[in-house]
Amino acid sequence: MCSRPGKGRCGDCTRWEEMLPGVLDQNHSVLTYNAFAKDFVAKWKYRGDYAAVEALEAAMKEKWKLLNLEDYLAVCVPLSLERGKERGFNQSEALIRMVGKDPAHLFERIHGEKQSKRTRRARMEAENPFSLIKPTNQPVIIVDDIYTTGRTVRHMASLLKENGCPRVRSFTIFR
Repeated sequence: MCSRPGKGRCGDCTRWEEMLPGVLDQNHSVLTYNAFAKDFVAKWKYRGDYAAVEALEAAMKEKWKLLNLEDYLAVCVPLSLERGKERGFNQSEALIRMVGKDPAHLFERIHGEKQSKRTRRARMEAENPFSLIKPTNQPVIIVDDIYTTGRTVRHMASLLKENGCPRVRSFTIFR
């Protein structure tokens, strides 16, 4: 379900389905998260090298096309106002535009600690920082840069499903 390399459903996905059954239909990732990916994301997202992500454009477009996501509303992961000012761009919006779609803004986010600074346990236990401002009955694909624990997309997916969205998938560069 999460694009983790291996056979069958991983332990994380099994636990997620026990805790929040049917919330996220599937995550699709383009590449495996490794040391290179960690450095890449730091350069692109945290040090402001916005153009760096263009190196992944062909692979992202190929995966997007293969998944046949044209009927899905491409939803961006919102940044808090503070984080948006700090970073200067929303990486989720950039990725959606890169695959040729217009980002849908269905959520607002409360400012909080960066996910990258939290432990796995802290991420899993975190309160939902999102509020749904525009429900949809169209299938949704949430686009983000990294799927680590799956908490971000499941926070969003649970709100969408509670408000009538029929299908929710996610698309990330790295897993």
